[in-house]
Amino acid sequence: MSVNSVPAVELRHITKRFAKVLANDDVSFTINKGEVVALLGENGAGKSTIMKILYGLYHATSGEILIEGKPTKIDSSKDAVNLGISMIQQHFSLVPPHTVTENIILGTCKGIIDYGTKEKEIQELADRYDFNVSATDYIRDLPVGAQQKVEILKALYLNAKILIMDEPTAVLTPQESVTLMKFVRDYAEKGNSVVFITHKMKEVMEVSDRIIVMRNGRVSGCLEKADTDERELARIMVGCDLEEVRSHHTSDQRPKKERLIVENLSVEYKNEVPLLSNINFAIHEGEIFGVAGVSGNGQQELCEAIYGYLKPTKGKVILDDEEITTLDVRSHIARGIGYLASDRHRYSMIGDMSLSENMLLKASYLDKWVHKGVIDRKKLDDYTKDAIKQYKIKAPDHAITIGSLSGGNQQKVVVAREVDMGENLIIIDQPTRGLDIGAINYVHKTILNEKQKGKSILLVSTELSEIFALSDRIAVIYKGKMMGIYKNGELTTDEIGLLMAGYEIDSAKTGGEDTEKE
Repeated sequence: MSVNSVPAVELRHITKRFAKVLANDDVSFTINKGEVVALLGENGAGKSTIMKILYGLYHATSGEILIEGKPTKIDSSKDAVNLGISMIQQHFSLVPPHTVTENIILGTCKGIIDYGTKEKEIQELADRYDFNVSATDYIRDLPVGAQQKVEILKALYLNAKILIMDEPTAVLTPQESVTLMKFVRDYAEKGNSVVFITHKMKEVMEVSDRIIVMRNGRVSGCLEKADTDERELARIMVGCDLEEVRSHHTSDQRPKKERLIVENLSVEYKNEVPLLSNINFAIHEGEIFGVAGVSGNGQQELCEAIYGYLKPTKGKVILDDEEITTLDVRSHIARGIGYLASDRHRYSMIGDMSLSENMLLKASYLDKWVHKGVIDRKKLDDYTKDAIKQYKIKAPDHAITIGSLSGGNQQKVVVAREVDMGENLIIIDQPTRGLDIGAINYVHKTILNEKQKGKSILLVSTELSEIFALSDRIAVIYKGKMMGIYKNGELTTDEIGLLMAGYEIDSAKTGGEDTEKE
């Protein structure tokens, strides 16, 4: 790493207040040229806020920013881009009906555009960085990994020298993550700077030069990668050592009752690509059934079809010997099914409602909360206060709106509600997306505790480490089809990654006749 004596970025005494919330408290650190800086912290620690200030989306209450040693005012993202700063956020900002070229030049060109010249320019840029992307492809036709490359190309096209990447591997296969890590290192070695926001310790130790840890809005540690390890980083982040969470699988256990049975489940509409095709599996009592796959391959549709939100065009869903395929969502809830959706903003919460009111969502008619038609507010508020304490939700009280919390703390509220509602079956789609390591540890413990209570759990995750740590059996889904069902430990990470990308695995490598392939 070649480090210029003048930092690319210097943040001095940045403070940011949102009404009563102190998001950043006297934050100071530098980002050097040719350096990859990993930014770690619990949810609500202030790391996203400080990066949005650097990118011009927020304005600091006090403090200053220096770019290459010069005090600089960044009032908007346009100012940031003009200074060579780009931010790739966790949720892509691409327009699906447009081509790669159209997305990259969007907002940068005026007048008559020579598309042929622009496509050639974009293609040369993609080839220069070994990105296997065609400038003429439509975004809607690209897999998620290729879409992320387009987001990076947008930044490169704008001549970004400082690249902020927020959870960049959240939707990638293991092989795609390796490719991204290589790009980050190569990009930094050319004298550019990268801020890498992630919750994955393995990535931090693999790609970063220096690690900045934030806690409660302040910088609690700044360490060289060579001088630390994952355990120390976790301790600085959460203030204590975290025990390893892993499901214990024993071969001598007698098979338990099949609680959920899915038979030939399909969602196929005329003249459209099938969303699900002939899905078959069963989940036993006290079993965690993991579903691995890159986002957008039918996981959400599978969850919604089982929960009653999406009506299958073929097949059956059976719970405790009762077919529930055509029942509505309310009937599913009444049968003790909880559903933690991957998109909490769209399906799981109402931002302007209080935490207590969000805990009541989907259950306002249940006897648990209603007596003679009146909601027992004290009981509900006490229940919410207990959840805040148990899940370590960073909130002043139960009456605050859920929309005012950080994304990770919003997720904790939803997890608490759905785990409690799922008395028999819990459908969990991306349970730890956006959570910090401490919260992830707690959510994993919660899932395993529910398993010990005999609940059946359908766990969908793009995080293979999560799938391996928690699941008893693992299924891989690709373009709405099951690529196979395997006992945990039967396949390596690389083999699962190949299945996630649509490649078949030689049965001789996966246990031969013992492999449970659909």
